[in-house]
Amino acid sequence: MIRRVLVIAWAAAAAGPAPGAAQAPAYRAAWSSWAVAVGAGGFAALPGILRLPRGAPPCAPCDPAGLPGIDRWVVGLESHGAATGSDVLLLGVAGGALVASVSGVSADRARGDAAVLVNAVAWTSLATEWTKALIHRSRPVLYTAQAASAARDRDNRRSFPSGHATAAFALATSYAVMAQRQHLPHAIRNDVLLFSGAAGVGALRIAAGRHFTTDVLGGALLGAGVGWLTAHLYPTRP
Repeated sequence: MIRRVLVIAWAAAAAGPAPGAAQAPAYRAAWSSWAVAVGAGGFAALPGILRLPRGAPPCAPCDPAGLPGIDRWVVGLESHGAATGSDVLLLGVAGGALVASVSGVSADRARGDAAVLVNAVAWTSLATEWTKALIHRSRPVLYTAQAASAARDRDNRRSFPSGHATAAFALATSYAVMAQRQHLPHAIRNDVLLFSGAAGVGALRIAAGRHFTTDVLGGALLGAGVGWLTAHLYPTRP
């Protein structure tokens, strides 16, 4: 009899919520949450609307000898397949973070988690676009023989930081914080997959010749920082 009671108690505990789940914070998903994300996205679009940075690049072609060794080896790399792959993998990271955040939770909690991810991307975009406009670093192509024609494209002065890397690491980090705070299922597996995907996005941007190594590293740090702050500071409800 005692054995049967113990077995029933163990089964009930295993089927119940994870330890601490009752205290897990639930993020709010009010209309203001989406309005803030839209506002941040609007300010992120301003550098493009204002056509920043303006003017010609400082050199075309630039001298690779002035680059640190960690970046110099990237000059000359070019792969359209890697560029397309980085786009596809970024979409995979975004979709994976969303699915992992809303699976196995109530509809109300799922809306809050989705709002956190959207805000993380919006604020990361804001920080990324204005950093690009203020630093206006030349892309690797401006250090090659194609520099004369590439100089006409304003986007080739927006190398730092990598926007793909910032977005990917913001999504992965936001999910990791939410998973830890809310005891989401399969958190460790999903963390490994999302951060591996984010690292793959950065590697593909380098292989494509679109960014220097330091562009990707800077983007990873910026995205992780904004993602961490968003998931920690985003308002919760009782």
